[in-house]
Order: sequence, then C-alpha cells, then structure tokens
Amino acid sequence: MAKKSMINREEKRRKVVAKFAARRAELIARSNDTRLSEDERMDARMALQQLPRNASPTRLRARCALTGRGRGVFRKFGLCRNKLREVAMRGEVPGMVKASW
Repeated sequence: MAKKSMINREEKRRKVVAKFAARRAELIARSNDTRLSEDERMDARMALQQLPRNASPTRLRARCALTGRGRGVFRKFGLCRNKLREVAMRGEVPGMVKASW
C-alpha cells in the first residue's frame, strides 16, 4: 500500500492537469501555428511556461487502483503486477490464464 500522501498528491495533480488542459492545448496550438508572427508565438511559449508545473500531464504517474503502488502498473487493467497476479489466480480476469508449457 502506497503512502496516503503520495496518493493524495497524485489526485491533486490530476485535478490541476484537468483544470489547465484547455489552456495548455490552446497555448501549444498558438506556439505551433506558423501563420502567427514570431512574437505572438514567443508570447504563447512564455505563457505556457508560466502555467503551474503540475499542469503538465507528463507529471502524472500511473497508480494501482487497489493499492496505490506507482511501479509495475499495467495500463490495460489499472492494477500493479502483484494485485494483477492475485486477481488472475482467482479467475476474476476474463481470458487470462496461467501460462503452462
């Protein structure tokens, strides 16, 4: 189980990313628009830098839905490797079987 503070911090980041998503998208589009003047594009880049650091989606971490573990998380299931194995062994994941050869 991950520390509550890490889980809460991650949730806070998700809210900040959602809050600034539209603004980031608009500024990125303006900075990449070649029809605008170089000064306008530079202003858009500077405004993008002024946004909070946690507004960037790359700062989000994939966490296990059950434990909050931040490493070894399978995107398809939203579970870390340990919990995915336990759930699969109980037969709760459709189509997933233990390998045998």
